[in-house]
Amino acid sequence: MASGFRTTPEPISTMPPGIPYIVGNEAAERFSYYGMRTVLYPFMTKFLLDSQGNSAVMGEHDANAVSHLFYTAVYFFPLFGSILADVFFGKYRTIIWLSLVYCLGHAALAVDDTRIGLAIGLTLIAFGAGGIKPCVSAHVGDQFSEQNKHLLPRVYGWFYFAINFGSFFSTLLTPAILNRQGMFAQWIPATASTPKLAFALPGVLMLLATVVFWLGRNRYAHIPPGGKKFLRDSLSGEGLRAIARLAVLYVFVAFFWCLYDQTSTSWVAQAEKLDREAPALCAAFKYVSFGLVDPGRVISAEQVQSVNPLFIMLFIPIFNYVILPVMGLVFVPTPLRKVGIGLFLTVASFVYIYWIDLQLEAGRSMSVWHQVAAFAVITAAEVLVSITVLEYSYLQAPPSMKSFIMALNMLSVSLGNLIAATVNGLISRTSLGETLKGPAYFLFFAVLLSATSLVYVFAATRFREKTYIQGKQ
Repeated sequence: MASGFRTTPEPISTMPPGIPYIVGNEAAERFSYYGMRTVLYPFMTKFLLDSQGNSAVMGEHDANAVSHLFYTAVYFFPLFGSILADVFFGKYRTIIWLSLVYCLGHAALAVDDTRIGLAIGLTLIAFGAGGIKPCVSAHVGDQFSEQNKHLLPRVYGWFYFAINFGSFFSTLLTPAILNRQGMFAQWIPATASTPKLAFALPGVLMLLATVVFWLGRNRYAHIPPGGKKFLRDSLSGEGLRAIARLAVLYVFVAFFWCLYDQTSTSWVAQAEKLDREAPALCAAFKYVSFGLVDPGRVISAEQVQSVNPLFIMLFIPIFNYVILPVMGLVFVPTPLRKVGIGLFLTVASFVYIYWIDLQLEAGRSMSVWHQVAAFAVITAAEVLVSITVLEYSYLQAPPSMKSFIMALNMLSVSLGNLIAATVNGLISRTSLGETLKGPAYFLFFAVLLSATSLVYVFAATRFREKTYIQGKQ
């Protein structure tokens, strides 16, 4: 015991007692992050002000570039958070202190709707959210011993379910606040700043997430920081081999994130052009939000994103109990095979989005249900890629490097968004904008991932694996 806390997982065959607190924390934190992220793009293109209170909105591709640069930073800072956790402070203390930084970022966005507030808020959120990401996902795995490691896939599935539970409600509620939709039209005075309120709600949820995590402090296994051992292990032959093995996988996964994270930018821009009258979908959203969100008959472009976490919550049990067992009758659905299938599904979703844009360019009216179908395809890809790589990264990481390896996994998200930000920056400022305008934009990314996926199939056959569990030498 150190500081009164257990330093090793309990040798039990059942679920670790700290898991409900970690999952609850993750649900609230993801509400916080995705709520802010959902309204970020429309805030920059519709509501951003200058210091005099006049409109200072960004163009579509500039807002795309800023959004993807922010996502790049969020998934780059895990490197620093993992080093703080694995070398100096341990995962628990790192999560608590950086969560407070995270809260300050939300506060900055909620009080200042100029580019200064935007810059300060996004910087603090990137550092706070990015810093805790690898620690929380590694902290989940740290609660398991050799006796109950068989429960890890189920727990990472529920962990991801919590992410999308929080995400689903936040992607419904924050746009409703931003646009004074449904009940919020009555509750929010016409003189109130809806962007400030839309950013304030995620801040409150982040504070709640921090409190929930703190409440579970006596239930966790607090794995001590590795200190010099982390450096020795990282620079050892075994540590370097683990990094090299996984780095190859992460390069391929980066291209998945390059496409996937455009569901909150370029897909939103496309949704603005669709016929968004969907009474059945609007009624479903009103029902699950207990009447707080009432889109009427027309869903907002930002709220279309809500179908992604909804599909995730539906698909996780379907994949775990139906699709993957059926796959197992034909071939073994190993982690690397699941990732490969997910990459090709992502290509299919962008081909569909490309086709939708072709129809729009030809002057045809297209229903929002087409984009909902594309979301179903890319969400299936997310289940196969993101959840699989999350669990696989933990198992393939040496014990003293768990947070660091999780950070390398998240660096793939950073790299993918950097690619997307770079392309959008070039479109906005060079003649490439004439080449990749309209449907060609989506076709470019579909072709890019198609080529990447074919190379992945070849590389995956040469991948070497080694599994590590805490407490097992």
